[in-house]
Amino acid sequence: MKRIKIIAGTIWALLCLLLILILFPGLNSFSGSTANLPFMKINPNYSGGEVEKQIISGNYTIDIRKPVFDGLIKERKSGFVQIDWRGNIPDEISDSIDYDLDNKADFRILIRRGLQKAEINSFSDKVGKILISTPTSYGWAIRVEVQK
Repeated sequence: MKRIKIIAGTIWALLCLLLILILFPGLNSFSGSTANLPFMKINPNYSGGEVEKQIISGNYTIDIRKPVFDGLIKERKSGFVQIDWRGNIPDEISDSIDYDLDNKADFRILIRRGLQKAEINSFSDKVGKILISTPTSYGWAIRVEVQK
């Protein structure tokens, strides 16, 4: 009985090794095609969420993304909203943002790109501090803490 288990285990290991060697060259195309499936999405905690509103302002565009409250099991009470400035942005950005689309500005953001410094002036009690303010390959991005 012990000998049969050893032989079966060895055969199983060799079959798995053979299967890996056969499939290995095709893994790149398989992973690419899997990533392009319609239900595959990047988690909004990493991407910043879907663009909810786009404002064209001179030489640059402001993308206001949907607020993200994702948690492991359920939505959290606090989250963030990401704002992206894309294009040819000036050295000093000063914009009023209405992230919840109620036609009232929720906060004003002042970004000094040369100093890599951002300041926020909140007009709503739902808006908190700046979580991230960073230059990106497309311009500038900030994440602002918001409450539900």
